[in-house]
Amino acid sequence: MTLANMTIELQKKHEHMDVQSMILHLRELFDKEGRTKRYEISKELFRCKIAEGSFVRPYVLEMIGLIERLGQLGLAMDHELSIDLDLQFLLDTFSQFVLNFHMNRLKATFPEVLNMLDTTERSIRKYKGSLLLVSSSTTHTKQQKKKA
Repeated sequence: MTLANMTIELQKKHEHMDVQSMILHLRELFDKEGRTKRYEISKELFRCKIAEGSFVRPYVLEMIGLIERLGQLGLAMDHELSIDLDLQFLLDTFSQFVLNFHMNRLKATFPEVLNMLDTTERSIRKYKGSLLLVSSSTTHTKQQKKKA
């Protein structure tokens, strides 16, 4: 098969595709290294999970970076799906935030979501800190009563 025939075949194969789909398909056909990169990045993205006690900002920034790298390799993700993916890997302590986010049908950019999560995290940490303080002082008071 000659190069000219391949070009005509490729043109026919892609004539009903939009530009983004065409580029992605051609990369899959001819860019083996790019396919491997996309796999590795998506693997890292889908396995990303915030660790208990970790701050949310580095986690969200890492997720944004991975999503943007996939976009640069021709695998652009829908914005809402990107946000949903980011929210799915949060800890259960953020469940109220996620519920409010979806119930209010918020439309937000990544930086806006990051700022909202920062605010929520500060509130959660402040609340947990005051809970620990109250519980530890109550225990201490009970111990003092036992001694008396």
